[in-house]
Amino acid sequence: MSSTRPQVNDKLRFESFELDVRAGELRKHGVKMRLRGQPLQVLEILLERAGEVVTREELQSRIWPADTFVDFDHSLHNAIARIREVIGDSAERPRYIETLPRRGYRFIGPLQDSPAPPAASERASGSVNLDHPERRRARRAFAGALSLCVLFALGLVAWARWKSVHAKSPASPIHSLAVLPLSNLSGDPSEEFFADGMTDQLITDLAKVGSLRVVSRTSVMQYKGTTKSLPDIARDLNVDAIVEGSVIRSGQRVRVTAQLLEARTDRHIWAETYDRDRGDVLKLQEEVAGAIAQQVRARITPAQQQQMGRARAVDPAAYDAYIKGRLYFTTEYSKPASLLKAQQLFEDAIREDRNFALAYAGLADTYVYLAYDGAMPKEQAYEAAKKYVDKAVEMDDGIGEAWDTLGALRWNFDWDWDGADRAFSRAIALAPSYSCAHEDRAIFLAFLGRRSEALAEVATIDQLDTGISSAESESATYFDLRDYPNLIEASKRGLILDAKDSTQHYYLGAGYEGTGRLKEAIAEYQKAMEESDDPRLAVALAHAWAAAGEKGKAEKMLRGLRHNAKAMASAYTMATIYAGLGENDQALESLKKACLEKSLDAGGIRVDMLLDSLRSDPRFQDLLRQVGLT
Repeated sequence: MSSTRPQVNDKLRFESFELDVRAGELRKHGVKMRLRGQPLQVLEILLERAGEVVTREELQSRIWPADTFVDFDHSLHNAIARIREVIGDSAERPRYIETLPRRGYRFIGPLQDSPAPPAASERASGSVNLDHPERRRARRAFAGALSLCVLFALGLVAWARWKSVHAKSPASPIHSLAVLPLSNLSGDPSEEFFADGMTDQLITDLAKVGSLRVVSRTSVMQYKGTTKSLPDIARDLNVDAIVEGSVIRSGQRVRVTAQLLEARTDRHIWAETYDRDRGDVLKLQEEVAGAIAQQVRARITPAQQQQMGRARAVDPAAYDAYIKGRLYFTTEYSKPASLLKAQQLFEDAIREDRNFALAYAGLADTYVYLAYDGAMPKEQAYEAAKKYVDKAVEMDDGIGEAWDTLGALRWNFDWDWDGADRAFSRAIALAPSYSCAHEDRAIFLAFLGRRSEALAEVATIDQLDTGISSAESESATYFDLRDYPNLIEASKRGLILDAKDSTQHYYLGAGYEGTGRLKEAIAEYQKAMEESDDPRLAVALAHAWAAAGEKGKAEKMLRGLRHNAKAMASAYTMATIYAGLGENDQALESLKKACLEKSLDAGGIRVDMLLDSLRSDPRFQDLLRQVGLT
């Protein structure tokens, strides 16, 4: 398509738009539009070469020189998308900018000539009587006409913006999305942790939106650096939309570029760049999450809106320590050394910023897992965790992670079943897509025997998380429900993720034993023992041997365990050993002791098959009633 090129390039006009090159402004009907930076530069080049193909290489050489550390393809895509958003254009039915795949872009709209300068007669000097009645009437008429024109122009602008927003709306409703790992474009590999931390926090903020299903961090991190297409990733994760973007941190500034794409078609919906001070990083994350929620037309309740508006300024050093701590915690929470490193980093964050509620919540979570892993005495870990989680809730009672930790404390340490139920429910209400809360609540409900509610949580977990933690949670839920066929399937899925996971081998053995497949159960218990020296695994193996008719072998192992484990094994483990040997009085005494101590492993008392020989004893039933587990 041919276009008339203007003789002067100071102002480039097309239809109702005018690009003032000197001022660096794009106007529509005289109203300044929000377009600046690289998108404005790209538009200027396309207008200067209207009707011609401007190659990607030409654009790169003029705007993104070789020494610029930036993802060129991503930046150019964002720039074109931003231009189209502002001028109301469409990639599918272009009026102004045509895409030539793998080549470049071409401006196809009609350019207008610059208006001729005023005639000399109109510029002639001379005195004019401005107070003449005819002049006053003319001025009033002109002012009225001008007012009408301004109102009309503003109406057109409002209509154009409304049309533009709706033209960019998703073709189909978006109810679920995944945030892919943000790219680190700083040119410094040591900044990778910052990009990963920003990804994690953006997922956390979006998880607060109740009408959206947001897949977990562990599900999306497998696509870090992948070449897989977005539609394929979306199919893997079963989501309607994908968020991707990049992070650059330089000096005291942070720049985040994010874009939203419709998963099925890979169609661009929205893109924006945010440039903020490092201390405003939490506010930046909330702003990005809010913009995405608005673009997918998510329903945000007033309470959720309030929760998403609570971010405060945070010391940059504290934030760095916090996100490093979260990465240690979320990626290697089963390793005591990593938990101790996370503990140290959360403490560093608190030293840098005493009012950083998230750091207190993270520290409390770490103490809980140090107790679970036996890396810290239970009472010491409990006191610290309770202190820090209370501090986090006092500062900000809208942190879903803190309420999840509080639920774990009330359940496993306090044995306050009602209080735990309320805390887990509160965590999910605050962050409906927070997968950890659903995982914890699923096991908790199964522990109480509330089968239908527990299975509903398992279904939610399947939609949010495909990682190792979710696999463990599913297996634990089916184990507590004594649903052995489903336990077999869940533990097999877990072993695909980690073939050496002793817990999943144990669960698979329990599933086989519960369905009468004793030979396979014995093999799985033996595999579990190869990966862990936990005496409970040996008790399980002896139990399976006894069920398979190898009673002599079972008793020999249990007697050896009774002799060797007495000084170090928990009261609950000793109860399972005594039960296996038929020494019911000792077994019940050990169980009573475990319940009085509120032992972390005594939660299995209601469902553990290793205690089945005791269930008909009235003393056992009395004990269940005393702890509220009938």
